[in-house]
Amino acid sequence: SVSTARCRSLVFPEETANSFVELFPAKELSLNAFTLCLRFATELKGKREVILFAYRTRDFDELNVWREKDGRLSLYLSGPGALFEVPELGPLANHVCLTWESLTGRTTMYVNGRSSASQIFQRGHRVRPGGKIILGQDPDNFLGDFQAEQSFVGEIFGVNMWDYVLPSVAIQLLSTGEDFSDANVLDWATVTLMPTGSAVEYK
Repeated sequence: SVSTARCRSLVFPEETANSFVELFPAKELSLNAFTLCLRFATELKGKREVILFAYRTRDFDELNVWREKDGRLSLYLSGPGALFEVPELGPLANHVCLTWESLTGRTTMYVNGRSSASQIFQRGHRVRPGGKIILGQDPDNFLGDFQAEQSFVGEIFGVNMWDYVLPSVAIQLLSTGEDFSDANVLDWATVTLMPTGSAVEYK
């Protein structure tokens, strides 16, 4: 329901090397395109990497989203990253979306409904299935080898993913809190979450 989706959140209270939340998608991440959206708030400051989303198969970091040491947001698809200059994202919740499509390589970052200049990134690539999605840590192997200094501390909610590129007008609506439950890979209202360590789910 809408109320569940609005209230549900994940809190990561402290820097650790063992607290994370696994998400179980509605379908395998075998993707030629995607839209990934989430809201997050963190008080972490300074020259520190912060992992926002991690999807790893046995051999690769398939799909990672970071706040970099210099404050930029980045997307990695099993290789080099696409980096985007954005306003400072910190203690107040921000809505962040990324869109990518293999055919053209067009990649766009949206922060609170406003889009970056698009980049051409990983044209012809495919996100491969068989991995695990986690929030809170960056796995350097299959669900392990975490580093506390890369962990997420704060609150994450509204994680939704589609296997196609949403139009910018839809992303703008999402950023204002509009709910539409057609997210067909990860739907925050219904996705199964499994917290580990000190990570807590609130409903």
